[in-house]
Amino acid sequence: MTHKKVEEYLLSMPNARLDYPFGENTAVYKVKDKMFALVTEKKMPVQISLKCEPLLAETLRQKYESVMPGYHLNKKNWNTIVLTGQLGWDEVKDLIKHSYDLVAKT
Repeated sequence: MTHKKVEEYLLSMPNARLDYPFGENTAVYKVKDKMFALVTEKKMPVQISLKCEPLLAETLRQKYESVMPGYHLNKKNWNTIVLTGQLGWDEVKDLIKHSYDLVAKT
């Protein structure tokens, strides 16, 4: 998965926007001025951090070695996923949508 493909999907969410509040190395995707995704720039494979319901977050970490507690984020509510192909694109899109929905509804 390429950064461009991930970014296009992230920005396809209603009212999503891109910001760089932590510097040029971390792309932050927001809705309602709240983060729903972070992507490390210029890193391969792509790494994305997504908000996640706590029980699902833990289940994903146990099932996939490419899913870890959120890097520099609340470990209970965020996962960092290394897009190595262990999770398929459809699964990644579902997790992006899940993160977006958690943030957009608040």
